[in-house]
Amino acid sequence: MLPMIQQITKTFKYFFKLEAASGLVLLFAAVLALIISNGSLSEYYFSALEKYFILGTKEFGLKLSVLHWINDVLMAIFFFFVSLEIKREFIQGELSNPKQAMLPIIGAVGGMAIPAAFYIAINYSNSITLNGWAIPSATDIAFSLGVLSLLGKRVPISLKVFLTALAIIDDLGAIIIIAFFYSGDLSIIYLGLIILAFIGLLILNKFNIKKFLPYLLIGIFMWDFTHQSGIHATIAGVLLASTIPHRKKPKEHSMLIKIEHAISPYVAFGIMPLFAFANAGVSLEGLSLSSFASKVPLGILLGLFVGKQFGVFIFSYLSIKFKIAQMPTNANWVNFYGVGVLTGIGFTMSLFVGNLAFIENMNYMDGVKIGVLGGSLLSTLFGYFLILFAPRK
Repeated sequence: MLPMIQQITKTFKYFFKLEAASGLVLLFAAVLALIISNGSLSEYYFSALEKYFILGTKEFGLKLSVLHWINDVLMAIFFFFVSLEIKREFIQGELSNPKQAMLPIIGAVGGMAIPAAFYIAINYSNSITLNGWAIPSATDIAFSLGVLSLLGKRVPISLKVFLTALAIIDDLGAIIIIAFFYSGDLSIIYLGLIILAFIGLLILNKFNIKKFLPYLLIGIFMWDFTHQSGIHATIAGVLLASTIPHRKKPKEHSMLIKIEHAISPYVAFGIMPLFAFANAGVSLEGLSLSSFASKVPLGILLGLFVGKQFGVFIFSYLSIKFKIAQMPTNANWVNFYGVGVLTGIGFTMSLFVGNLAFIENMNYMDGVKIGVLGGSLLSTLFGYFLILFAPRK
């Protein structure tokens, strides 16, 4: 019995060390949500997400539905983690060298602008559905890298680095879009409190305080201020991450890297699969090809599957041809294009932006989910097989 347990433990350790692991867990969570939401347990699934829980007391507590605990609280931790990655990359990673950074930056700009243009072209006549223009601009970094890693040595390291950097810049774009385009009516009082909390964090950084607890305590208050202010609460995670100290040398003493490594498995195998499970559930009853003809799912599907690959490739191609950027080492145009296709896997990030875009018109969310899942699936299959059969350089 003991050898069997040891073998199972060894297998699980190996699985979670794989680059593809987090992407596979996300896929499992989404498929499970689709199965449950279309089976006998669908009523329990949707009602559970709508149940309210209070942290604290009725007078001095936070009351949110299960779905909002996931989308507002846990996703703030996710954006905190992503922002730590972005900060590290700009200080000492792939984005710290302007010449290396140009290709993923330009590719990401194309990968955000062209999908949005596709969506706007289809939804321009409806001011309500037009609010979802940013949904197909997002890329799910875990899922796209997971698919890429399944292709093994067929993909040169340089292309993996390119996709990682592009997805990080894409996340930065998503943060900016959320802050400026998907905020509600703003409260001046709470905005002032956010500024005071942020100043407190900057003071901690200035004095190089290396204990995380003071940052965390101020960060919790700042999350509440942000939640009450009209700005989406996830922005609190971004502001907190921007103040975490990071020194290039010595690397092992960097507070930022320690925190990033500590929370990484919880984000990859806890928060994101839970988000996917809570948000990917949609009733497929009566679903047909005509369902994709509605403006919202059609705009998202075309934006993710067509707009993303065209935007990333065309902008990148022009930057290389005009010698603004360099072609990744050992890559050819076919597998490079395939990586561009994989950026159309919007999945969790597109679902998240969709929730913000239609927060006051949730009747459009089924269409959002159909478009996101359809566009992400097509991008996964086409991108995977394109790279699989691409000629080796």
